[in-house]
Amino acid sequence: MIRQELLLQYGAEIKTYQKNETIFLESHYPTHYYQIVEGKVKMNNYNEDGKEFIQNIFVKDQSFGEPPLFIDECYPANAETITKTSIIQISKEDFYKMMHENPEVSLALNKSLARRLYYKSIMAPEISSQEPEKRLLTLLDYLKTHRTNKDEKEFVVDFTRQQIADLTGLRVETVIRTFKHLERQGKVKIINAKIVVNTKS
Repeated sequence: MIRQELLLQYGAEIKTYQKNETIFLESHYPTHYYQIVEGKVKMNNYNEDGKEFIQNIFVKDQSFGEPPLFIDECYPANAETITKTSIIQISKEDFYKMMHENPEVSLALNKSLARRLYYKSIMAPEISSQEPEKRLLTLLDYLKTHRTNKDEKEFVVDFTRQQIADLTGLRVETVIRTFKHLERQGKVKIINAKIVVNTKS
């Protein structure tokens, strides 16, 4: 995460988007760097039948849509809000100037992008697997290692079953059934319909 004070110093602004609002569209050229202050954003695509595929879900303090910003290519996916969301955004030109004058920011951003690439690398073989339990546990391990509060013993997976299904390529019914099985095994808890994961396991 880039410090908000630094972004604002270089001309960033904070904008509020309503739920289900589009931030940018697939095939559009990038013009800004985006970082979430509050809320959730999903990167998604739709196939010819209108079925949605979620590439990733981003939450507070995470940035999204950066790769095309660096290589001057079109966005490969849409960005849509899941909840009412506040986003700090800065123009491409001002963003480049900030990166040039603050090389430590560039290093931190590279680390963030590397994490995402790592996630896609470890998820790729799991998605090709026919075992839903392996897919879900891989996703939970990733979320567990990238949580904001590193001291908590348990954390709540703040995604719906549908969002988890879209992230893992599973059907919602399969996600529900598999989580119940994982609960019986003691690998997760289900509290008030939320998935709770032990961070120490």
